[in-house]
Amino acid sequence: MLHKLSIDKSEIIAIGDFYNDLEMIEFAGLGIAMGNAPDDLKDKANVVTSSNNEDGVFYALEKYLF
Repeated sequence: MLHKLSIDKSEIIAIGDFYNDLEMIEFAGLGIAMGNAPDDLKDKANVVTSSNNEDGVFYALEKYLF
C-alpha cells in the first residue's frame, strides 16, 4: 500500500501496547508504545505515551498530528 499511495514509512505512526504490535512499532517512522505496554516494548518504541486508561492514544495523536 505504501508504494501504491506514494507514502514513505517515515510518514506512518503506529501505536501499540503488546508484543503483537512490535513489528509495526519498529517499522513505522514514529513507533509509540502505550504506558501500559511491557517495558521491553517501550524500549523499542520511539516514544511512550500514557496508558490506555489515561487516554494515551488521544494524547499521542493530539501531539503528533495536530
